[in-house]
Amino acid sequence: MATLQPVLAMMSDTYRPTTKIQTQKAKMRRSLLKARQAMPPQVWRQKCDRICTQLNQWSTFQSARTVLAYCSFRNEPDLSPLLAQQRSWGLPRCQGKDLIWHRWFPTCSWPLRSGTYGITEPDPTSPTVDPHKVDLILVPAVACDVRGYRLGYGGGFYDRMLTYPHWQGKPTIGIVFEFARLPKIPKNSWDRPLSGICTESGLFLAH
Repeated sequence: MATLQPVLAMMSDTYRPTTKIQTQKAKMRRSLLKARQAMPPQVWRQKCDRICTQLNQWSTFQSARTVLAYCSFRNEPDLSPLLAQQRSWGLPRCQGKDLIWHRWFPTCSWPLRSGTYGITEPDPTSPTVDPHKVDLILVPAVACDVRGYRLGYGGGFYDRMLTYPHWQGKPTIGIVFEFARLPKIPKNSWDRPLSGICTESGLFLAH
């Protein structure tokens, strides 16, 4: 039993900083979600429209063949003005611990429905996205810092997704309100920065 003590001590030392970071993230997440929920509807709508304008003016967005996006939930920035454009979109559906991406466009016959956690998502029978045709990924977030590190909802869906080879190397833009673009977010060793951030104040790309 005595020989296990050094190993247990090392495991404990590794665990402590990870637990501290997760606690910091959880506290930050609660505060930011509370602020986002408290935003007056008119102000929220104005900020959402400005975010859509910022993206719509970006050449990478304009030329993208297929853009992965999302349906707004819990006062996330709403991308519906962009989703109204008759172009190729990919929308996510939660399946277990993964996101399954389905093709969608405004005049298609593939329905959207209320799915996991009450989030609007594609019907499972609709066609899936060809990753090779995806040129841009718009990533929902609770917050992003100026380095591109993202604070998500704690489920790890996008963290897992972006480790898969067929999604790596594609531009990833975190979509948040300006008050949630922070100087620094606590990060774990496995966290990877996004390519940029879009808020109502502008599009901020990594150097």
